[in-house]
Amino acid sequence: MCEMKDVYVLAIESSCDETAASVVKNGREVLSNVISSQIPIHQKFGGVVPEVASRKHVESITGVVEMALEEASVAKEELSLIAVTHGPGLVGALLVGLQFAKGYAFSLGIPLLGVNHIEGHIAANYIQYQDLTPPFVSLVVSGGHTFVVHVEDYDQFTVMGETRDDAAGEAFDKVARALGLGYPGGPKIDQVAKEGNPLAIQFPRAKFHEDTLDFSFSGLKSSVLNYLNSQRQKGLEISVPDVAASFQHAVVSVLVDNAMKTIDRKNLDQIAVAGGVASNSSLRQALLEKGEEKNVRILFPEAILCTDNAAMIGSAAYFQFLKGKRSDNTLNAIPGLSLGRQEG
Repeated sequence: MCEMKDVYVLAIESSCDETAASVVKNGREVLSNVISSQIPIHQKFGGVVPEVASRKHVESITGVVEMALEEASVAKEELSLIAVTHGPGLVGALLVGLQFAKGYAFSLGIPLLGVNHIEGHIAANYIQYQDLTPPFVSLVVSGGHTFVVHVEDYDQFTVMGETRDDAAGEAFDKVARALGLGYPGGPKIDQVAKEGNPLAIQFPRAKFHEDTLDFSFSGLKSSVLNYLNSQRQKGLEISVPDVAASFQHAVVSVLVDNAMKTIDRKNLDQIAVAGGVASNSSLRQALLEKGEEKNVRILFPEAILCTDNAAMIGSAAYFQFLKGKRSDNTLNAIPGLSLGRQEG
């Protein structure tokens, strides 16, 4: 019986404000993971400016890819596949990575594969946990996305619940701005909330009439803003730590509840958390406590795999590559690409 040849994936991620490239071996071994972040550039604007992000991607991408190959000690000729995020994300940012990847794959005469950014976040757990295989539940929580997903196979996903308005991370950013904490909001609120009382203020959780696992954070965000305006109009003192802790508690409780309801509905015993908000200490603690209570294994990638990165794209691509999936030069950026959908 002949041994299977190693698969080396060069992955590129440029969906928002990080220009990233990574070399991943056989889907789970990260040989390099280079990220050029634009956070300092966008901080002065209080959020990501799409046109600025696109220009920075153009400036950074060649150097980032070269650095990824150098750190991995892998020659271009050894690569098996070029993987690239083609959605969801900012269209201009996506196109920078996409066009570079197309040209690179064509010049080397090797396959190209477009990867869904959200599927990439889920796949970060395959890197962190070598024994993880589907099926399991994934809670995807980031600045632009909030999903609870039944991962049936490496390329089969059923969305059990999703946000109907703001993503959780987006709500964190907006509340942090209102509290004067700056951007990005998630880490700032997480830090300040440690000094506050999560039960000090009873902010509302969205209630739906139908039996759904969907999320809604717009009403919660508005409630926080109304509270702050009311306190200021009355000349009353505002405890920023208490507001941050109470807001965070409201978000986390809904995320944990819906993830655990999915576990019960699908009769599974593993939750893999993904996305930038997966680094939130309150979310981690609440999930671990509930997991211990219900005998559910809770998995979190390390911090660098929670944020946008290319290693997760390389991992997702590997498993799809093994199933025979390929893209051609008609592959396009799809800003609103839905989970489980691939084109090109």
